[in-house]
Parts: sequence; structure tokens; C-alpha cells
Amino acid sequence: MARYIFITGGVVSSLGKGLASAALGALLQARGYSVRLRKLDPYLNVDPGTMSPFEHGEVFVTDDGAETDLDLGHYERFTGVAARNTDSVSSGRIYSTVLEKERRGDYLGKTIQVIPHVTNEIKEFLKIGDDEVDFMLCEIGGTVGDIEGLPFFEAIRQFSHDKPRGQCIFMHLTLLPYLAASGELKTKPTQHSVKELQSIGIAPDILVCRSEQPIPEKERQKIALFCNVRKEAVVAAYDLNSIYEAPLAYHAEGLDQAVLDAFEISPAPKPDLSVWQDVADRIHNTDGEVNIAIVGKYTQLEDAYKSIKEALTHGGMANRVKVNVKWVDAEVFDHEDPAPYLEGFHTILVPGGFGERGTEGKIKAAKFARERKIPYLGICLGMQMAVIEAARNVAGLNDAGSEEFDHESGKKRFTPVVYHLKEWVQGNRTVARKVDDDKGGTMRLGAYSATLKEGSKVAGVYGATSIEERHRHRYEVDIKYREQLESKGLCFSGMSPDGRLPEIVEWADHPWFIGVQFHPELKSKPFAPHPLFADFVRAAVDTSRLV
Repeated sequence: MARYIFITGGVVSSLGKGLASAALGALLQARGYSVRLRKLDPYLNVDPGTMSPFEHGEVFVTDDGAETDLDLGHYERFTGVAARNTDSVSSGRIYSTVLEKERRGDYLGKTIQVIPHVTNEIKEFLKIGDDEVDFMLCEIGGTVGDIEGLPFFEAIRQFSHDKPRGQCIFMHLTLLPYLAASGELKTKPTQHSVKELQSIGIAPDILVCRSEQPIPEKERQKIALFCNVRKEAVVAAYDLNSIYEAPLAYHAEGLDQAVLDAFEISPAPKPDLSVWQDVADRIHNTDGEVNIAIVGKYTQLEDAYKSIKEALTHGGMANRVKVNVKWVDAEVFDHEDPAPYLEGFHTILVPGGFGERGTEGKIKAAKFARERKIPYLGICLGMQMAVIEAARNVAGLNDAGSEEFDHESGKKRFTPVVYHLKEWVQGNRTVARKVDDDKGGTMRLGAYSATLKEGSKVAGVYGATSIEERHRHRYEVDIKYREQLESKGLCFSGMSPDGRLPEIVEWADHPWFIGVQFHPELKSKPFAPHPLFADFVRAAVDTSRLV
């Protein structure tokens, strides 16, 4: 039976609960324990996939097709444990389930209340798979005191009493603000945050205190005294140059030992931190740097492309170079020449997105990379724009475009080289979709296999001809234009196993130009960089030597 660690937050700044949870999971793994991390999101959205990236950042997709919070990406990157659809739940999904049960008559006509019906549903979610791992780390989103989170806090309070004594502990993250004028750290926000938590029946066992400055012994004792925790359980979280230093930093501060002490686990296995020491070495000891442009439409919020940025960092680690990322707004190219903006970069990456806004700029970026022989990686929409560019400027289809843009505008303007995907094979069944289906959860989601062409560049990158990658899209390149495009040099080097859906395209006469319909960034990790990103950064290194 798993031991539960509930992670809550007070006033937390840039080093938040998601990173602390992921780092703690990595430290427990380093001691030989199995872990699973879960996110309980107090907000009402049933499906993060329906939210704007400007609202919630990146939507992280699991192998089994769940659209989840970007924190699950942190969990996977730090632990290597593939997230599942049961690892994330929102208030919206909980309430939706309760209402469905009420309509079915499961509650036998009883009045439905937050306690016990909503809290019971949350507790049932927490129990899923608790016999599979040694530790279950459950992060409660939001901040203690938020009205949206109260049912979750009540549920974990009840859950800790339902379990045998010593089976659950609480870890609370807070901020220790530093006042430069007086040269002191203020502990009052932490004290008030813990008081708020205690008022709803939860007493933290461990405090993780976010601080820009070292925490003096006097302040540490004061926090321990007024927050009713052991002094050794007051753990500092300082600024880091890289998030991947977090496991080593938290271990140095004693976080994993504090957890083991709270569970009274003694003696405990010694940690093997060699993987994280190697990661830190690759971060700090580089042999150069490369400059990569990301031409996207959500560049005002970098979290919209969180996994891509991290995957590029991992590619840099694989090649022992520092990756400098520059965000370029694709809309700028709607009315300006891309050359002044893209010259000097060693590679160009065009990520995914939805809607027509900014797509003409992405097409121009693909054309610039193709003509200038600059390495290019197109992901999802980035692949589709590369195909449209090839159709327009090489294959003679001057009005090539996507059905997505015609659907958005309400009139036909393009020859649909990219069309709405109405049917595909998932396992042993066929999935059908209509254009007017609900937006949430109706895309081609999750892990699907692809077959790579022997001798293609991408087969060399993967070192295999059969791969499995995660998808999130509802539009697809139309295979009926394959012969016309391949006759001009655009190779369809990856296809779905049934040969109906293009998965990868590449220019045969280009040093490195690959477009993929899936999202390889979702499976990249610092200790196991994704091969596409590792080779993409290698191509950037080669380009930098030519400049």
C-alpha cells in the first residue's frame, strides 16, 4: 500500500509545487522507491484541452490520450514515469462525475452535497493504483484559502484519517520574502499560510520555504516554533540556474530525509544521485552554444511551449552545448520579410497551434529554412505549414492551404492540402469525428505507432523503422497529394501503420528539414533526450561551425 505525500502551497513564486513535487519524486526514486505523481486541479475546467494556452500554458498529453496540466510534464521529465489519465483531475471533472451519478440514480434520490459526495469522489480518485507504488505524491493546485480548493483540502484531510496512522504526510510550500531595505527575511507570510492550513484541519509535517537568500538559523527556528514543525523539516528552496539542479539542491537541504523521517522510515536506502550529477555536469560544462529560433503564435507566454523549450535543453545536454532560444512572433512575418529576424540562427523550429492567425508567417519561416538550407523542425501545425509551403512554392498548388482555415472563416479559399481528420484507427477500433463535434477530447490524442521509411533521415535519427509518439491534432496532411509532392523532393518518410496518415515529411536534398505530425517534445527527459531534439541540436552545432 502506498504512502501518501500531499503537497499544498501558500504564497509560492517561480519555484512552485510542481517542480518541488517532481524533484522529490526523483529523490525517492534515487533511493530505490517506486513513485507516482498526481495533480488535483481546483479549477472548474473539465478538460485543459479546451483552454487557451494564454490561460493555462501548455496542454500536456499522456500516452493514453488525456489532456492534462503542464505539471505532469515536470513529473515525467524528472521521474521517467509515464503519466496516465488517472494522474490528473479537476473540480470540473469531479463535479461532472457526481452529477452524472445523480442523474443515473446512484445516490437513490439523496440531496447531493459537497460533503460527502464531492469529497468522496475525490477520495476515490486518490485511491486509484495505490497498491502499485511505494509513494503517491499528490499536488493540490492553487493556494490554500482559495475557495475553489476547499473541497480538495477537506478530502485530503478526511483521507489522511481514513488511512492507517503514519500512512499520509503533508508538505507545504511557502514564500519567505526578502526586504532589501531592512536586509531581513519575513516569516509572517509563512506563519499565516500555515495558520490558514491548520484552520481547515491540516497540520503540515514539512515546510518548503522559497527564498532568494539563505535562511538564518534564527529564522529557521522561529518558523519551526510558530508553525509547529521540527526544525529539520524546514527546508529551503533557493534560486537555481536550472530546474534540473532541483533534485541535488533539495537533497542537500534534506528534503528526502525529512520525508523519510516523517514516515519514520529508518534505516532507509542511500540515494544514488549519479544520474542527476551527470545532468548537472552537462548543464555547467558545455563546449559552446547554439541559437535556435522558435517561430510561434503564443510567444507572449513561454509556458505555452514549455515541453519544447525543455526538450531543446535536453538536446543541448546530449551535445554538451548551451541552447539559446529566441521566441519569434509568427504574425510579424505577415507583413515583414523574415530574413532580418531569422538570419544568424543555427536552426528554426515551428511548433503546433490552432487557428489561422500567424500561419502565413510560419509558412514563410518554413520557406526561409528550405531555401537557405537552415535546419528546420516542424511540429504538428509546423509540419502542416511546411507541406503547404512546399505545395505552393515547389509543387505549383498556389492556393494550397488547410481546411481548418476555411472552417474558421466560413468560406472556401484554399485547395485543402491539410484536411479535417474524420476517421482513424485506434488499437482495434475505428474512431470517427465530425467538424462540429465538441472541442474537448475529440482530437486524435495519445500514443500512436508510425512506420519509417528505410534509409530516410528520420529513420537514421531514431535508429529504427517503427516508433510510437504522442499526438494532439484534428487536421492531417492529405495523402492524395503525396505523389505530387514527392516528385518535387518532399519525402513522406513516416506513415501510420495502415499507410493512410502521413506522420513525417522531410526534404531529401536538405541538410536537416523534418516535419512531424506528433509531439516528440512530450517524451523527452534530461537523462534521456528525445532523438529528434538531440539530432536537431547536433545539426545546429554543425551549422554554427559553418557560420
